[in-house]
Amino acid sequence: VGDSSVLTCLIKGKISMLTWTITPKAGGPCTLVYRTDTNMTHRANCSDNINWKFRAGLAPALEIQQVRIAQEGNYSCEVASTDGNFRTTYHLTVLAPPRLSLYCDERGSPVCEAAAGKPPARLSWVPESSSRAQEKCHDNGTVTVLSKFTACSTNGTNVTTCMVSHPAGNWSQSIAC
Repeated sequence: VGDSSVLTCLIKGKISMLTWTITPKAGGPCTLVYRTDTNMTHRANCSDNINWKFRAGLAPALEIQQVRIAQEGNYSCEVASTDGNFRTTYHLTVLAPPRLSLYCDERGSPVCEAAAGKPPARLSWVPESSSRAQEKCHDNGTVTVLSKFTACSTNGTNVTTCMVSHPAGNWSQSIAC
C-alpha cells in the first residue's frame, strides 16, 4: 500500500498495439490501449493513479502510483507485433503494514495491537506469553490482531516486548506496566 509498481509486457518484434486489461478484486475492470501507428492511447474505467509509463527505447509499461488495497487483482497485457501476439499476466497482491500500538490495560497487563494489516500480523511476546491473539476482520480486507500479555511468571522483570511479524516488515515495542 502506498508504493508505486511498474508492470512490463513481453515484447517480440515491432509492436503495433498494446492493451492492458485490469480486473481488480474490488470494482469494475479497467482497460488501457496504446496504438503505435497513431501514437494514441485510450483508457476506460481506470483510476487516476494507473497510467502508461513511456521510456526511451522500451515498450510502454503500466505504472500504478501509490497502490491501494482495492487495486489487488489480475493485470493482463496483450501485445500485437510483427512476431505474433503475446500475453503476460500478473496477479498483484497488496500488502498493508499494520499500525502497532502497545499499552497497559486497566489491570496493568500489556496489550499489543497490530491494526489494519494485510495479511494479518503475527504477534509474540518477550518474555514468552501464553496469550492467544484475537483477530478482527475489516470490510477493506485488512485485519486487526490484538494480544494481551499473560504469563505464569515474569522472573522479576516488568518490561515486556511485543514482537510483530508481517511480510511488509518486523517491528517490536517495549513497555513496563
